[in-house]
Amino acid sequence: MRTRNPAVVAAMCAGLAAALAGCGGDGGGEDPDAGTNGVGKLTAAKIEARAQKAAGAAEAVRLSGELVTKGRTYKVDMRLKADGGTGQVSTEGSTFKLLRVGKDLYLKADAGFWTHKSEGSGQSGGGQSAGDAAAAKKLDDKYVKIPAGDPSYKQLSGLTDKTLLLDGLLSLHGEISTGDRGKVGGVRTIRIRGGEGSGGALDVSLEGTPYPLRLERAGRAGVIRLADWDKDFTLAAPAKGDVVDYGQQIPSGT
Repeated sequence: MRTRNPAVVAAMCAGLAAALAGCGGDGGGEDPDAGTNGVGKLTAAKIEARAQKAAGAAEAVRLSGELVTKGRTYKVDMRLKADGGTGQVSTEGSTFKLLRVGKDLYLKADAGFWTHKSEGSGQSGGGQSAGDAAAAKKLDDKYVKIPAGDPSYKQLSGLTDKTLLLDGLLSLHGEISTGDRGKVGGVRTIRIRGGEGSGGALDVSLEGTPYPLRLERAGRAGVIRLADWDKDFTLAAPAKGDVVDYGQQIPSGT
């Protein structure tokens, strides 16, 4: 039988180098941690700690996806940093924008949102009054400053609080174990799981800083993507002409 040209054999081996250790090698694969930040070699608990530390030290983050809390699903797309946040929230057919600069919290929505809030506020009459319609029109596409004493303030401001949100989101429940490797947005990741997944799962970057990139919350309480770590953004109060002072309390049910 005719033997192959040595040069051809060498070329075949080179082509297989990405999958095999060598042409006649020991069958071992490539080091999965080659070129990574090394966190994949750590225990699950240490990976979690590194991810939490990286998140806490970051100046800014973008958080998007779904949060399920108290039976209500919130679709969120928020950009957050230490002194506030801005973005959009949707829940139960309503969509509104949130903006917090320091302690000042603003909500912006269309007239339909405010009409719905008014109808759900427990008013008698069973329908929308002319006064309701006029008030909703006045608030249409304006920033409404929410008083600190309003029942909605704590709930809504929490969606703009980087530290509060990340502290609550990035803690897995149950015994933590290491899961599969994968990719999130083209970035290599290592997954850690709480309670074999029932306590949540977190995909942590294996490239550069070990930021958390994707979270599956315990109890099927939503999936969140975390991106734009340490990318600053402009955060400023709206112009006075775009702000309406609703008074002591906005309509209930937000």
